[in-house]
Amino acid sequence: ASCVQHRLVVRDASSLQLLQLYTCLDQIQYIEWSSDSLFILCALYKRGIVQVWSLEQPAWHCRIDEGSAGLVASCWSPDGRHILNTTEFHLRITVWSLCTKSVSYIKYPKACQQGVVFTKDGRYMAVAERRDCKDFISIFVCNNWQLLRHFDTETQDLSGIEWAPNGCVLAAWDTCLEYKVLLYSLDGRLLSSFRAYEWPLGVKSIAWSPSSQFLAIGSFDEKVRILNHVTWKKITELDHPATIASKKTIVYKEVEKSPTVDTERLSFPPTRELASSLFSTQSKYDISQVPVSLQYVKPVADRANPKVGVGMLAFSADNCFLATKNDNIPNAVWIWDIRKLKLSVVLEQLCTIQCFQWDPCQPRLAVCTGTSRVYLWSPAGCVVVQVPGEGDFQIMSLSWHSSGDAMVLLSKDNFCVCYLEREEV
Repeated sequence: ASCVQHRLVVRDASSLQLLQLYTCLDQIQYIEWSSDSLFILCALYKRGIVQVWSLEQPAWHCRIDEGSAGLVASCWSPDGRHILNTTEFHLRITVWSLCTKSVSYIKYPKACQQGVVFTKDGRYMAVAERRDCKDFISIFVCNNWQLLRHFDTETQDLSGIEWAPNGCVLAAWDTCLEYKVLLYSLDGRLLSSFRAYEWPLGVKSIAWSPSSQFLAIGSFDEKVRILNHVTWKKITELDHPATIASKKTIVYKEVEKSPTVDTERLSFPPTRELASSLFSTQSKYDISQVPVSLQYVKPVADRANPKVGVGMLAFSADNCFLATKNDNIPNAVWIWDIRKLKLSVVLEQLCTIQCFQWDPCQPRLAVCTGTSRVYLWSPAGCVVVQVPGEGDFQIMSLSWHSSGDAMVLLSKDNFCVCYLEREEV
């Protein structure tokens, strides 16, 4: 699904054939599929309205108007039959049922990085709350929205919460001014508290491994700390130095080269294919000899949110690799072998890393840098894919299909779908 101004366009994922076209009341700011792909939600934040469309019954539609309370966020519940709307100033979360048309209210949600999270099986929801100048967490049962647990947290200014994939442990972390990660059980017991240091800026990003065995914590001190699920103690620290010295680490460096053009084929005026090849540069990976010095950007210390520290973390689906990005080495992706807890590969790009994401089915990482190229890494090696198209298609983000056979590439105004052929075994 994609939106153009106030129109919602639904296409077949394999053929891109147009299936449905819906017209909303105003410009669409956010869209989200229900878990069973039968409904799609369109949020019109300026109007405080959510419109819901059905793929099975195109004539059916639903409109939720929050009125004077306004709207700043909207999402589906895991069952795909309830919608959670957050009102302006985070006064409350309204839970709307599409089946019974009933309404439930959750008061005092906190405006933070990640304040509403569901367990992977969809049974429980955790909400970060702020009341009487203190932080709390409420855990709800999703089938009836009854409060299961309500407890305060040992945080100054709760920044975010995240369930482990197995739904047994909830991680909560404090503001970047206070290094503190807290781990709670489903019944609200504090299992452990982790603090790496005291005074400098603290936690910047967090990621659970798919097996729930590891919690990776990216910090402003340019390190990743990995906790284990038995004692919740640190098992290793992963550094991100500007110089790669280990001979066991492979450094792939992106290099550009101008294409060679056969002078005998030159004609005037040149054909479109020849003109595009004349003025475009091609890209490929070279393996660099260690030691390698990466491009290091010194952060501006007197501004808010300095570009320093590990801001992006992601585990591969098979739990074997961890990809990271250190914000003051903006052109590099670090790939760690979790089985050995060692740095395996560094991808050094020509431009700043905008986004990376793992294939949901196999250890294959896709990277984009704001250019018209997609970079793919797997244990077998690296490849650069030039996205064909007219004009300058700058890929700012990407998203894999759940099958791993395709991915959506997004620029500021356009998108395209990249299909990957599976190798015959």
